[in-house]
Amino acid sequence: MSKICINDLEHYYEQVGEGPPLVFVHGAFADARIWEPQWHYFSARYRVLRYDLRGNGRTGNSNLTHYTISTFVDDLTALLDTLEVKLPVICGLSMGGVIAQAFAVNNPQRPKALILVSASVSASLTLSEKLLRHVLMPRWLVLSTIRMVGVKRFAHFSLWLARRLWGKHWLGQREDIQDYVERCMLQMDNVEFLKIWEAMYGFDLLALARITCPTLVLNGEQESKSALRHTSEILRWIPQANARIVPAASHAMNLENPQAFNQLIEEFLHFSIS
Repeated sequence: MSKICINDLEHYYEQVGEGPPLVFVHGAFADARIWEPQWHYFSARYRVLRYDLRGNGRTGNSNLTHYTISTFVDDLTALLDTLEVKLPVICGLSMGGVIAQAFAVNNPQRPKALILVSASVSASLTLSEKLLRHVLMPRWLVLSTIRMVGVKRFAHFSLWLARRLWGKHWLGQREDIQDYVERCMLQMDNVEFLKIWEAMYGFDLLALARITCPTLVLNGEQESKSALRHTSEILRWIPQANARIVPAASHAMNLENPQAFNQLIEEFLHFSIS
């Protein structure tokens, strides 16, 4: 358990094991603990690295007034440079998958492989997402609402809305997983919460064809239909991409069904980096 100063902020990170580097990037409003089942499983054969994104967990607040996905990509790039991590496999969940995509688009030669877990390619790819982003919940309204009602009330609302849009088991059926996500959200500073929402809302389709490394796309069996639309776009543009389904799982599939999740990654790594 360590901290490292990159881009004028002390970032919390952990690394363990030896072998090819495997980097885990968590999603928005969570922290590196979400990778616990993978941390123990893969450390026997890989150099495993996980860290808390700025604004989240033990990394916490920064002095930047606004975040974009590029902000988080710059942090990941600086972290890998400082720790001398070369040719990593990068596994990102949700917004972490967005960061992994953007890193690979900006640095096509750097990742050995990508694993995109419940990852979107844009904040407004589908019709429902376009309506939500531009009509029902435009950026100015979301940010104003967060400022007015605070993190606690907006977190409860956003989780309720996610279940309405993507199904009541969007975060899975286990109460401990839902409690973990909610606790992470409620511990966040109001300003950081705002900045992360702003980053997610500003994300648009990248030049995915620039990604040339082997790419595995994972979705839970109970994930929303819109997630599969995003996966189709990834498969359309990334030449070496393929997709698999994690059974009996939804958005937080690495926690819901870690055995199947880890096995799919193990098989992918065997063929892509051996």
